[in-house]
Amino acid sequence: MAEDMPDTATATASGTRVRTVMDALRERIANRSLMPGARVPSLRTMTGSLGVSKSTVVEAYDRLVAEGVLVARRGSGFFVSGHAPPFTLADLGPRLDRAVDPLWLTRQSLEADDHALKPGCGWLPASWLPEDGVRRALRAIARDPAAPLAEYAVPSGLPALRQQLAWRLAQHGTEAPPEQIVLTDCGTQALDLVCRFLLEPGDTVLIDDPCYFNFHALLRAHRVRVVGVPYTPNGPDLVSFERALVEHRPRLYVTNSALHNPTGATLAPAVAHRVLKLAGEHDLLIVEDDIFADFEDDFAPRLAAFDGLSRVVSIGSFSKTLSAAVRCGYIAARADWIEPLVDLKLATSFGNGQLTASVVHRLLVDGTYRRHLETLRAKLADAMGETVRRLTAAGVEIWTRPRGGLFVWAGLPDGLDAANVARHALGANVVFAPGNVFSVSQSAGSFLRFNVSQCNRPKVYDTLQRAMEAAAKSRVRT
Repeated sequence: MAEDMPDTATATASGTRVRTVMDALRERIANRSLMPGARVPSLRTMTGSLGVSKSTVVEAYDRLVAEGVLVARRGSGFFVSGHAPPFTLADLGPRLDRAVDPLWLTRQSLEADDHALKPGCGWLPASWLPEDGVRRALRAIARDPAAPLAEYAVPSGLPALRQQLAWRLAQHGTEAPPEQIVLTDCGTQALDLVCRFLLEPGDTVLIDDPCYFNFHALLRAHRVRVVGVPYTPNGPDLVSFERALVEHRPRLYVTNSALHNPTGATLAPAVAHRVLKLAGEHDLLIVEDDIFADFEDDFAPRLAAFDGLSRVVSIGSFSKTLSAAVRCGYIAARADWIEPLVDLKLATSFGNGQLTASVVHRLLVDGTYRRHLETLRAKLADAMGETVRRLTAAGVEIWTRPRGGLFVWAGLPDGLDAANVARHALGANVVFAPGNVFSVSQSAGSFLRFNVSQCNRPKVYDTLQRAMEAAAKSRVRT
């Protein structure tokens, strides 16, 4: 009897191959590459592309038929059945532990109770923001009989604020008259509109590796192919950048030039010039997310300034520096792109918040924002120094010393798994940000991003030490 039993290893391998075929089809259905009613690839195509046997593909298709994902039609093959399942970002890209993937990290930070510490979040403590100034601005607007409290904004957004933004951009070398600026409700909406305008499903987009994790999620929502380029303390690795342009022919590159998220690095002028030269040679468009501009004491080079908004789009917002509750962002782009961007904005949101734009404008012109930034930069400089000192004492290696801003990118000792460290810390009500959340290649497994403004409690470092010890012990046991 024993000799009639199947070999366990062979059976396991066969099951794994069947799941590989099933997962490949499920992903194509989830990302709408295969729509309801579409004929799925033939048995011969699947065996060739996945390197599996015909019987493996047949079994996978039969299982998907049993699940109701596919229907079989005699003499015609297999087809996607019914309606497409609801679009779920978690179904795209590599599956990560939900405790540490990008969207779950955001939820952990936003849903944490008031007693939680959040050194992994991406924003300032409320006490560091000009709440009194916002209240004064709201009261002043409420008393003004001409204030726009009940009307839609003009399509491009409040003209007075666009004029202020044009002046502010010009101080840093980017010439963008008000007519080339579109207001949005936030930086994320600005990037979403630009992606809607420039991208088609299936296009390739370059991002820094690591980069702001929500770039990953938003680009997946646009059903594009994402390719990472290693990031260095001076900007993208130029050899890898050029190789990616040749091999993948991307449509777009999305980046932060200064106070890069998550590394805190700043683009070097020589690297900026080379990036723009390569972009011109390969017909690459660039989105420069400049949301951290106002954290800088000494303004660094900007791709938009060097390029003159020819192939670079500049986006930004006031969510980080002013208030996350006062949602106001912008797009600065070449003149012939403004009208279609405004049309997309009207089609998707019918405009942006007139009241919030009025609040931001008032804070800019009455000096509140300028005074707030002077105080804020000094506090951040102190916090940066203290955070770097405490992390170094804990045996954590600082990847590069930022020139300002919120973030420090740090490597854990002995290559500890940052996701494991973060999971242990969650039990102590401390939210850390593991490196692979920011890495499309999943090559930052031993890194954490620290927000220096949220690291001023001894418990942060005590929890980090205990979490690292627990992670080291669990690694030894396994």
